[in-house]
Amino acid sequence: MYIVKRLLTMLLTLWVIITLTFVIMKFIPGDPFASDADALPEEVLQNIRAKYNLDKPLPVQYALYMKNLVMMDLGPSIKSETRTVNSIIADGIPASATLGIQALVIALFFGLLLGIMAALNHNKPIDFLAMMIAILGISVPSFILAPLLIKYFAVEWRLLPVASWGSFQHSILPSLALAASPMAVIARFMRSSMIDVMNQNYIKTANAKGLSTPRLVIKHGIRNAILPVITFIGPLAVALITGTFVIEKIFAIPGLGKYFVDSIFNRDYPVILGTTIFFSTILVVILFLIDISYRLIDPRIKLSSGGK
Repeated sequence: MYIVKRLLTMLLTLWVIITLTFVIMKFIPGDPFASDADALPEEVLQNIRAKYNLDKPLPVQYALYMKNLVMMDLGPSIKSETRTVNSIIADGIPASATLGIQALVIALFFGLLLGIMAALNHNKPIDFLAMMIAILGISVPSFILAPLLIKYFAVEWRLLPVASWGSFQHSILPSLALAASPMAVIARFMRSSMIDVMNQNYIKTANAKGLSTPRLVIKHGIRNAILPVITFIGPLAVALITGTFVIEKIFAIPGLGKYFVDSIFNRDYPVILGTTIFFSTILVVILFLIDISYRLIDPRIKLSSGGK
């Protein structure tokens, strides 16, 4: 019953996002064909607007768009007449997903490791060192870290390639630049949560009964401390996987972020809508999976209404 309710909530959330985005774009001042207004006759412009249903009343445009959306058709791009929104997303998502998944794995692995080490060595040199790394990760923006990585690892030391895309080596530097900030946040989240869990009475009782430290940390400490971190991972995963325009721009990565930003500048309504729907769908699906994963990590959380 809980899963059914969450699925219905997902669909309702997506519908609200699609509707709001559709309406907001229609009320934004300007015209996607404004640059052609002086070069083309009015009759031609009217025909072009009719081709994209922009000459119809707003409710009709909305109904036609939702009808096509149900058929998984996101429509043609206004500025790229030979391409559809589906093909643009299909072209951009592989690079963004590869970069995002690698960055997510790096952020999770090192973030959790730093957080756990800091918590288990609270107020000791390891704790201060781990938190110093975390503070640096949060303080240095990715658009500053990226050029530094390029300068030393690519230009001076010539260890890794840069400004191209195609192999695993090309993805290392942008993945590191993209992972630094979320890694630092995860480390701080995990440290705080782990310290709180390790000070609980049931942990002290288990320790007094002679439970080995590794088993105590893994079975009782990490398992309970990681729950607040999982909540943060959902939006983080979407942000990383769907692409970050700044990093993609610096490293010349042909990802989805570039198409999305370009569509905003060009007022390419179908691309804006299509990428927004794509981003939103990934977000609500990941949040749904996170809700389900709570039950797998902590059996005390019941997937039923009322928590029964």
